[in-house]
Amino acid sequence: MQYETFTNNYSSSTVTISRTTVSGTGFSLSGLSLPISLPPGQSVTFAVAFTPQASGTQTGRITVFANAWGTPSHSITLSGTGVSGGQLVSSASSLNFGTVSVGNSKTLTAALSASGSSVTISSASTTNSEFTLAGLSLPKTITAGQSVSVTLTFTPRASGTASGSISLASNAGNILVVESLTGSGTGAAQHSVGLSWIPSSSPVVGYNIYRSKTSGGPYTKLTPVLEPSTNYVDISVQSGQTYYYVNTAVDSHGAESKYSTQLRALIPSP
Repeated sequence: MQYETFTNNYSSSTVTISRTTVSGTGFSLSGLSLPISLPPGQSVTFAVAFTPQASGTQTGRITVFANAWGTPSHSITLSGTGVSGGQLVSSASSLNFGTVSVGNSKTLTAALSASGSSVTISSASTTNSEFTLAGLSLPKTITAGQSVSVTLTFTPRASGTASGSISLASNAGNILVVESLTGSGTGAAQHSVGLSWIPSSSPVVGYNIYRSKTSGGPYTKLTPVLEPSTNYVDISVQSGQTYYYVNTAVDSHGAESKYSTQLRALIPSP
């Protein structure tokens, strides 16, 4: 957007701007409430915007009609160049993780690249918590012509086929890149850990359950959504491992409590 100013340089006459016209694709004018009268020495400033509808150079003109000049009274030449918006492209639009044992993980990689101009990725979301994405510290800007590598992980929690997608929101012209993901969990979990706890004495809408292989954490959240009950079964444990669990309570405002007392679970082997 650019700004232009009209000034009445006459010493004794008032200039009245009666109307304006704008020609050229993509050009527009704002900030003038017509008709407008300018006493001697007074000015008015208005804005001219360029919103290209296609790539390439565009030209236009603003024509001003006022009582101080002939008809048309004054004109301003306009020009601008439209460039293609950045595009976010993935090296793999779909990924198949094959068969993975329940409780184990498999990772695959993909490259995200920007074309046309730089692209900034603002957020990422998944439709299935068994599929996760790593390798992006958001927001992330990818320079045009450059690429970044990301890691996608499949961790099945039950036997059977799983599918999901990971969407990336950005300022690119294509808005979203969706990775379509599939995989299959095999082998029922040999062991599971059943957890239960006393309901919170304060009003809550649910609970988050966290797990660690180290006493005292750091902990990883197991619940992709709040657990509404006071029971939870972890079926993603592995034989011979020791796990440490805590939970938190979450109220209707999204405020989360401190960790509960830690619980220890030793998984038999095999």
